[in-house]
Amino acid sequence: MALQTKPRLSREDYLAIERRAEYKSEYLNGEMFAMVGASKAHNLIVANTIAELRQQLTKRPCKVYPSDMRVKVSATGLYTYPDIAVVCGEDRFDDDQKDTLLNPTVIIEVLSDSTEGYDRGKKFEHYRQLDSLAEYVLIAQNRYHIESYRRQSDNHWLLTETSAPESSIRLNAIDCELTLAEIYDKVELKNA
Repeated sequence: MALQTKPRLSREDYLAIERRAEYKSEYLNGEMFAMVGASKAHNLIVANTIAELRQQLTKRPCKVYPSDMRVKVSATGLYTYPDIAVVCGEDRFDDDQKDTLLNPTVIIEVLSDSTEGYDRGKKFEHYRQLDSLAEYVLIAQNRYHIESYRRQSDNHWLLTETSAPESSIRLNAIDCELTLAEIYDKVELKNA
């Protein structure tokens, strides 16, 4: 008996399905991958971070997008939904639907037990292929901890991190500061 191979989706098929879908899915190499729902802590951290960035970016040429804005990494073909994407300057989109961003300046992911390995590893590998990406930020969900990876002129990535509740971390790419007390406001941390 011959094994049947799973049919590959074209990017056009993926986008047609995704734009009608009730749930979000990533796409890579002809396959769709369903994304899992987020916890209460995850959602609060995302909301707090968006609020902080929005306030600091008022009257500046940068926009903050929540996780419903899809991002395409053209070099690798990955379509994904970062928790937060910030674009400074003019948005560039994949097509006229303007729902797939090509040029994020900063991407922020909130880490969960199920996604941490992917967000730190393969996903960051894809994101590094975005010429526009200047900073990648990872926010822990279960403890006070934020990491920022900043692209250097030689294309190396410099890590800055902090874990003290009273501390903050500077996002140089967008001239903003994230204070841990604000980011984790109302979040019940298990390992604090």
